[in-house]
Amino acid sequence: MIIYVMADRKIVDDTHHITKKRGNGQIRREIWVDAQGHVTRYNLAYINHELHAGDNGRVVGYDNQHGHHHRHYFGVVSAIGFTSFDDVEDQFQTDWAALRRTV
Repeated sequence: MIIYVMADRKIVDDTHHITKKRGNGQIRREIWVDAQGHVTRYNLAYINHELHAGDNGRVVGYDNQHGHHHRHYFGVVSAIGFTSFDDVEDQFQTDWAALRRTV
């Protein structure tokens, strides 16, 4: 018997450049799904080398690389509780909005 396993496919690969007036940097979003449409991998990041030179400029970000869900914040990586990708996306948006108010 031959079992075929379909590879995950990337459905989102966006980079949004932010003007200096609105905070500078860029928002990066990458999302992969399986054959059933479930999110299997993700990378959400606000990148601004002027605010943070380390971690490839990632000021805040969320991903599930290396087999676990985690948050990057000014170079500090911490595990997060995962309930759904929608919740992670909401938290990323909340973090980004909070940073915008301080920049």
